[in-house]
Amino acid sequence: MRQRFPPPAQPPPPQPEAKPPAPSRLKVWRERATRLYQRSRGVLLVGSFFLIALVTTVLYDATKPPPQRLTQRDINAAVARAMASATPPPALASLIYDVIEPSLVRIEAQTAKDDKKVSTGTGTVIDDEGHILSSLHIVDKATKIVVTFYDGSESAAEIVAQQPENDIVVLQPYELPDNLVPATLGSPGMLRVGDEAIVVGHPFGITNSLSAGVISGLHRNFKSPKTGATLRDLIQFDAAANPGNSGGPLLNRYGEVVGVVTALLNPTEQEVFIGIGFAVPIETAAAAMGSPPY
Repeated sequence: MRQRFPPPAQPPPPQPEAKPPAPSRLKVWRERATRLYQRSRGVLLVGSFFLIALVTTVLYDATKPPPQRLTQRDINAAVARAMASATPPPALASLIYDVIEPSLVRIEAQTAKDDKKVSTGTGTVIDDEGHILSSLHIVDKATKIVVTFYDGSESAAEIVAQQPENDIVVLQPYELPDNLVPATLGSPGMLRVGDEAIVVGHPFGITNSLSAGVISGLHRNFKSPKTGATLRDLIQFDAAANPGNSGGPLLNRYGEVVGVVTALLNPTEQEVFIGIGFAVPIETAAAAMGSPPY
């Protein structure tokens, strides 16, 4: 007889897992905000920077005083201050004076008849050997000639060449200063009526006096009331020249010597300037030293 066994016991069915509680709404919003911040962090930083800059600008503009409107009076005052602070360029005559001054020489001549009578004039150093170009009537018949240079040093001098027909003389000092500065000779052929005329000399014994004017005429003739000799082909000018200017340089706008002052035209017997002076062209004067014509 078969023995029957009972069927094996079946395992209990699995129990469903318990679901976690649903997160609260606040937690969900926090998580969403966190993810949004992480994704847009760079944009938020840039936006914050511009926002701060905008707020700063607005606050600055709100506290800054309003700009003042310029009036015509303010403009005039500014222009006046600018003009007062500007340094004007030196005058042309001043520049010319600086060029010629180191070459000027004062000439004093004593005559044999009266040693107390001294004839005064002006000369110009024209080369490195110290030759001085001047007017003959200053030293004519002189027994003693003394020249004073720019630096104040003095020296006796002698006549080494002359042109009586042109009232020109060349002097050679016995002693020369160390800082000898010869003048630059120009070309009178370039002169035109109306050009600048600068005269520097020792009128009435006043040292290194400058006067300015224009060239009034060219190729003039002048008959000296003292000697009766006629000087020809002279330069006429209206820069003030008086006794003591004789022998001094007539200069152009570049500071070049274009003539030697020799005579004044005055209908009276007074030796004072009335507006017309004459100079021997430098090409004629330089010929006294054997220089070729220009």
